[in-house]
Amino acid sequence: MTVIDLTPAEHEHSAAIDEAARWLAITPKRQRDKPAVPLLRERFGLTAAEACQAIAAANLILARAV
Repeated sequence: MTVIDLTPAEHEHSAAIDEAARWLAITPKRQRDKPAVPLLRERFGLTAAEACQAIAAANLILARAV
Protein backbone atom coordinates (compact mmCIF):
# COMPACT_ATOMS: atom_id res chain seq x y z
CA MET A 1 0.00 0.00 0.00
CA THR A 2 1.38 3.39 -0.99
CA VAL A 3 1.03 6.28 1.44
CA ILE A 4 0.54 9.70 -0.15
CA ASP A 5 1.55 12.75 1.87
CA LEU A 6 -0.96 15.51 1.21
CA THR A 7 0.55 18.05 3.58
CA PRO A 8 2.00 21.16 1.90
CA ALA A 9 5.70 21.22 1.21
CA GLU A 10 7.73 22.91 3.92
CA HIS A 11 9.27 25.35 1.45
CA GLU A 12 5.84 26.72 0.56
CA HIS A 13 5.39 27.93 4.11
CA SER A 14 8.96 29.04 4.62
CA ALA A 15 8.80 31.57 1.78
CA ALA A 16 5.94 33.44 3.46
CA ILE A 17 7.68 33.22 6.82
CA ASP A 18 10.93 34.53 5.32
CA GLU A 19 9.12 37.40 3.61
CA ALA A 20 7.31 38.30 6.84
CA ALA A 21 10.57 38.15 8.80
CA ARG A 22 12.34 40.48 6.37
CA TRP A 23 9.41 42.91 6.44
CA LEU A 24 9.30 42.85 10.23
CA ALA A 25 13.06 43.41 10.49
CA ILE A 26 13.02 46.51 8.27
CA THR A 27 9.72 48.06 9.39
CA PRO A 28 10.08 50.31 12.46
CA LYS A 29 7.70 49.56 15.34
CA ARG A 30 6.18 53.03 15.10
CA GLN A 31 4.93 52.15 11.60
CA ARG A 32 3.10 49.02 12.78
CA ASP A 33 -0.47 49.54 13.91
CA LYS A 34 -0.93 46.17 15.69
CA PRO A 35 1.07 43.70 17.77
CA ALA A 36 3.36 41.56 15.63
CA VAL A 37 1.47 38.24 15.66
CA PRO A 38 -1.94 39.58 14.59
CA LEU A 39 -0.27 41.91 12.09
CA LEU A 40 1.74 39.13 10.44
CA ARG A 41 -1.27 36.83 10.38
CA GLU A 42 -3.33 39.47 8.63
CA ARG A 43 -0.68 40.86 6.31
CA PHE A 44 0.99 37.60 5.25
CA GLY A 45 -1.72 35.00 5.90
CA LEU A 46 0.36 33.14 8.48
CA THR A 47 -0.82 30.96 11.33
CA ALA A 48 0.03 32.06 14.86
CA ALA A 49 2.86 29.52 14.98
CA GLU A 50 4.24 30.73 11.63
CA ALA A 51 4.02 34.34 12.82
CA CYS A 52 6.10 33.37 15.85
CA GLN A 53 8.65 31.73 13.55
CA ALA A 54 8.79 34.91 11.48
CA ILE A 55 9.34 37.01 14.63
CA ALA A 56 12.19 34.72 15.69
CA ALA A 57 13.71 34.94 12.21
CA ALA A 58 13.38 38.76 12.23
CA ASN A 59 15.21 38.87 15.56
CA LEU A 60 18.03 36.81 14.03
CA ILE A 61 18.19 39.17 11.04
CA LEU A 62 18.45 42.15 13.39
CA ALA A 63 21.05 40.44 15.58
CA ARG A 64 23.26 39.74 12.56
CA ALA A 65 22.99 43.36 11.46
CA VAL A 66 24.70 44.64 14.59
